[in-house]
Amino acid sequence: MKAINKVAVIGGGLMGSGITQVIAESGKDVYMVEVDQERLQKAVDLIEKNLQRKAEKGKCPAEHVQKTLQHVHATFEINEIHDADLVIEAVPEELEIKKKVFTQLDHILNEDAILASNTSGLSIAAIGGSTKRPEKVIGLHFFYPAPIMNLVEIIPSIVTSSETYDTTLQFVKDIGKNGVTCKDYPGFLVNRMLIPMVNEAIYCVMEGAKPEDVDDAMKFGANHKMGPIMLADFVGLDVLLATMKGLYEGFDDSKYRPAPLLKKLVESGNLGRKTGRGFYTYNEKGEKVESEKVSVTL
Repeated sequence: MKAINKVAVIGGGLMGSGITQVIAESGKDVYMVEVDQERLQKAVDLIEKNLQRKAEKGKCPAEHVQKTLQHVHATFEINEIHDADLVIEAVPEELEIKKKVFTQLDHILNEDAILASNTSGLSIAAIGGSTKRPEKVIGLHFFYPAPIMNLVEIIPSIVTSSETYDTTLQFVKDIGKNGVTCKDYPGFLVNRMLIPMVNEAIYCVMEGAKPEDVDDAMKFGANHKMGPIMLADFVGLDVLLATMKGLYEGFDDSKYRPAPLLKKLVESGNLGRKTGRGFYTYNEKGEKVESEKVSVTL
């Protein structure tokens, strides 16, 4: 089994910075790559802010903040990661963008390096097909927010080698996460089960149910910590729609048809908590607030 000593993360957005933090907190050195200094500094600042908040809440000692940051190496020079043992891609969820990144990495990295994608549902085989080492390409789907969510989906394609899988599985254990193995089909496990449920909840709202009633039904009737409509706003309605479209197109099955109301809200620019309004209204801190009643039915 290959030893993972040097790790790199491509992308410093919410997912990339979160994954970087997780790896650094495990005591491993991790290189975070972004396209320019401004985005890179923003990602580092976010990691430091999250760590300080964690310390303030008493979830880690104060010295843990600087100790973790010492393991974070931020760069916008992708050639600096040429000797990485494992690279985790965390760029936007578009197949062509990911394939372009993997092709570039394939030329830069040593031939025994493992390339992992943080995709939430795209084909690992298709991503791996953009490289000359598809047997060393695998899916590593972290969940948002990565420092808090303990699950990582591990997705080998039909050509991923057993050594790549075993090495990646051990890495997931080493950074303190719980790994589950998924087949390389759209949505993998969690999103394939969860997102259609949220989509169905949106159909209920479209048919006249109040968002609060739909959420309460699942919180108190199924013991969910968060109702599906609130979850939709939290995830981002554009992200939710893209995932549903991926399931719909990937399986060619009408049961995955995105709710028309979901499409309308995305078209209107009301994407949930990140834009201040989705099914609910939110303040600048992302907290739900009472507002004038807005119709969310068709």
